Amino acid sequence: MTSVALEAAPDAWAEQDAWAGRKQSINSGGLEIAYVEISGAEPALVLVHGFTDTSRSFSLLAPHLAGRRLIMPDLRGHGASQAGRGFGIADFADDIAGLIQHLRLERPVVVGHSLGAMVAVALAAPHGELIGGLVVMAGTLKPDFAHDHPLVAGVQALRDPILPADPFYAWWHACRPGVPQPFLAGLAKDASAMPAARWRAILEEICRADLTGAAQAVRTRTLIIAGACDPLFGEVHQQALSRCLSEARLVRAEACGHNPHWEDPAFVARAIAEAFVA
Repeated sequence: MTSVALEAAPDAWAEQDAWAGRKQSINSGGLEIAYVEISGAEPALVLVHGFTDTSRSFSLLAPHLAGRRLIMPDLRGHGASQAGRGFGIADFADDIAGLIQHLRLERPVVVGHSLGAMVAVALAAPHGELIGGLVVMAGTLKPDFAHDHPLVAGVQALRDPILPADPFYAWWHACRPGVPQPFLAGLAKDASAMPAARWRAILEEICRADLTGAAQAVRTRTLIIAGACDPLFGEVHQQALSRCLSEARLVRAEACGHNPHWEDPAFVARAIAEAFVA
């Protein structure tokens, strides 16, 4: 798989370069959790990124959600958030619950992508009273990656220092043409700041996760957004989500892979607005 991007205007580079400077932080359970906030109407959207990404993952989607309050955290061990001692899905979910409570958000809609989608499900099961809606994008309940899966093999092969130009990113950040190069470069820079041992530790937790029971306990209104060409979590995974999340509606982002919010952010924003705007 390869990634093709159009040439971007100079201000696109400046916007991505400035992203880290927009971060604030709160203390959640003894950890400093960083986040970017954009003011707007309630209920807020809490946007939870995927494995090795940061809040930057939603920088292309945010303009399409203009007018809504957006809270975009860095998961523990990613970006500007502290790592802590555990990288289980429940650890990430506890951090997001702490962020919601610290900011006194009134039943926000939690939007999770990939790992973030797993975190969102793990959050909604025991903390349904905290959230008013759930968006599970390019998610899964049970990854079931074999030892020779390209993600597992690629992460095992990484060595410090990881370089933003590492060829692995051509596969890991693969998406349809048109995704801005400054954005992809920013993602690679953020991910490369994580030591290889942390990549492996988090991936081990992802590989062993099974959220089937948690999903069956969710009673929150849910939107599932699936990339029609997702190479990681395809139709089998999306049907499992639909079966277990009793309040879910499934929509597909045609011609999108694993990252619909990068590849077609306007579609993703419309789907969220139609599902959760009264």
